[in-house]
Parts: sequence; C-alpha cells; structure tokens
Amino acid sequence: MKRTKTFPGNYQSLPNISKFVVEAAQEAGLDEQEIYEVDLAVDEACCNIIDHAYGGENIGEMQCSVQIGDNTLTVVLKDRGRPFDPSRVPLPVYDVPIEQLKRRGVGFFLMHKVMDELHFETSSESGNTLVMVKRG
Repeated sequence: MKRTKTFPGNYQSLPNISKFVVEAAQEAGLDEQEIYEVDLAVDEACCNIIDHAYGGENIGEMQCSVQIGDNTLTVVLKDRGRPFDPSRVPLPVYDVPIEQLKRRGVGFFLMHKVMDELHFETSSESGNTLVMVKRG
C-alpha cells in the first residue's frame, strides 16, 4: 500500500509528517525502536530540505510517500530545492576534543546509520528525491 501527502516546507509541518510516517511504520509492523529510527531519519531529512534545499521556511513543498510492506517501510521525500550531492558531505570526525566537534553536519551520516537503505537522486526535471528503507 502506498500513500502520498504534500506538506509546506516549514518546521510547523514536522509534527504532521511525523504522524504520517509513524502511522505507516506501525502498519508495516516495525517495533518501537525501528519506528523511532524512521521518525528520526525523516525529521532530519525534512530539516535538511527546509534549511539546505530551500534555504529557509515557506519557500517550497515537501512531498512524502510511504510504501508499506510486510515488516518493511519505504519513505520517499521529494523537493524542488537546490540540488544536493551526497558525495560532497564529509564523514563526521569524533576523535577530537569536544570543543572542536562541529555542531552541524552529522544528519546525513545519522540517516545512513539508522536506515537499512538510503538512496538520493537529483535532476533538473524532478528535483531532489531521497528514498529511505527500514526493515523490521
């Protein structure tokens, strides 16, 4: 079963996106920890869309699709913001004194860690597409 909703590109949309995704994750049969991880990854991805793809709130929309399978959830996020090249995101460095840790830049790494699959595409015609898969 697949469902799609479009949300305004602002932080006020995050609770509604979370509700949409969490309900789908529950229907897919994921456990509490897996649901938390999906919610965390989607929230981080949506914040990245608002902050980086659009450069601020209320500039564009975020389309969220959920594909519910047997103990599997696929979440697809689409935006029409600035193109994103994941190969340009450096891995976070943790073996430095706490004062030297960067406060930003670990979200993409985090999404990779909590999801089973993560794919990103960008094109001038369709914008940015992020596909995340979580298996129970």
